[in-house]
Amino acid sequence: MAYKIKKFVLQRKVKAFKFLMDNFNLSQKEAQRWIDKGRIRVGGDTIVNKSAEIEGEVEVIHFVPSTKNLKPIFETMDFALFDKPSGVLIHPANRDTVYSLTHEIKFLFGKDANITHRIDKETSGLVLAAKNKRAEVDIKRLFEEKRVEKSYLAFVKGEIKEKIKINAPIWKNREFGEIKLKVLIDSRGKEAQTIIEPLKYDPINDITLIKALPLTGRQHQIRVHLFHIGHPIVGDPIYGVSTEIARKYLDKTLSFEERIKESGAGRLMLHAQTLSFEYNGNRYEIVSKMEFVIS
Repeated sequence: MAYKIKKFVLQRKVKAFKFLMDNFNLSQKEAQRWIDKGRIRVGGDTIVNKSAEIEGEVEVIHFVPSTKNLKPIFETMDFALFDKPSGVLIHPANRDTVYSLTHEIKFLFGKDANITHRIDKETSGLVLAAKNKRAEVDIKRLFEEKRVEKSYLAFVKGEIKEKIKINAPIWKNREFGEIKLKVLIDSRGKEAQTIIEPLKYDPINDITLIKALPLTGRQHQIRVHLFHIGHPIVGDPIYGVSTEIARKYLDKTLSFEERIKESGAGRLMLHAQTLSFEYNGNRYEIVSKMEFVIS
């Protein structure tokens, strides 16, 4: 388990946040965040008051990183780049999540290491992690200021013959209909732009390998944009399949065989291929080393 319970017996009263700071090497802010998340219990009762004094039998739920020996493909003193396999979460979904890329990063570089951006669980490819808090702030600022250039590869249904610039606003859906689509193309949404460039067409399977350059960073942007122009990504179980299939996928009742039959693959065929950015006066242009084929 990623989260474990550590037990203590305190013979005298101590501030809850101070106890966490001393025993888990936390800052005061981090200790108070743990209390907010309900990760300290006394006599079986969860402590919610950050200034509470505690004694007696104390239980603390704490994160224990694990490893699957995933190594960075490039690293410096401040950051590391990983080729994330499809199917691996970026962050733990809940306390029952056994493994995520966050586990690996904290196992390798310590508790202050963090991932600086997100890609979907089923998207494979490059993920940038900061090794310390200062680097995390600096790198996240690069993303916020759009000073990180990203490109993706994707297999899409149908033939795309020429370069396309998709300019279609994306709206976070709060009015769920038949299925819980997270985002929609809608005039109420935020500006979203993606450049699509065809690389190779497979006439036998009627599939095009494309390069996607997202000029903005909306959730599911590439997926929903490609669906919008009639070329959904192969393996996408939500955008580009029937409502019934999407619902079954979201309800976790869609079999692997049925997914392949309906979507064309057992995973989302989207891959984070390149990352380019400048950091501390140095220019970095990283290319994924992972093979990207339909599976």
